[in-house]
Amino acid sequence: QMADPFLYNPGDRSHHGCLGHEVQIEYLKAYVCRPSFSTDKAVIVVHDLFGWRFPDIRYIVDLIAGHGYVAICPDFFKGTEPWKSTDHWHDFADWMKDHDPMKVDKEADVVLKYLKEQCGAKKIGIVGFSWGGMAVHHLMLKNPQLTAGVSLYGRIIRDSEERYNLLNPTFFIFGEKDHTISLDQIFLLEEKLKQYCKVSYKIKVYPGQVHGFAQLKPEDMKPDDKPYIEEARKDMIDWIKMFV
Repeated sequence: QMADPFLYNPGDRSHHGCLGHEVQIEYLKAYVCRPSFSTDKAVIVVHDLFGWRFPDIRYIVDLIAGHGYVAICPDFFKGTEPWKSTDHWHDFADWMKDHDPMKVDKEADVVLKYLKEQCGAKKIGIVGFSWGGMAVHHLMLKNPQLTAGVSLYGRIIRDSEERYNLLNPTFFIFGEKDHTISLDQIFLLEEKLKQYCKVSYKIKVYPGQVHGFAQLKPEDMKPDDKPYIEEARKDMIDWIKMFV
């Protein structure tokens, strides 16, 4: 089947800004974008360190909605400050203590309830980037309501057997030149999934790509990276389409 042209021509997007709107769901704020037709399929997008208002993540929400899903990015930081590019790395460990990607279960449940009751969603997938990639890995081990997951360059944490018994199909996307994740860790993940995972999974490493590559807006892409960025996004959408 032909790839959607939408994936290959996101350039004119910069004129119209975000396509969705903000909503309040219980104690959470969220950015929601709906497709032009009604659907019972939805995708939760988990932001990275820069939070739910970061333009690059909203661009991804709009992109997913353009493929026919109700797409939603909740504020998993619950109103607290996201990490800023001006913050100091030596404070990062402390910041992470208060922003643990393994402690997102309650927020995920609030959003799942909203998608089912207010948006009529029957099948719900999840994608997450970096911090959000770790959250997706965690949720795909814990929450059977999530039909499929895509974890993009989430650091691979805690080597215990519980980390590999995924409940539903999960796709792991990595950049070959990611300074936060070594290829050794990726090989280990693959080995362990072979051993323990009973559902479909996939791991793919994109040549020459650094941490955060897949959510760049068109105007920020370098020509050499553009084909890999577009391929990763298409792979992400294809995985969702296959299972959600």
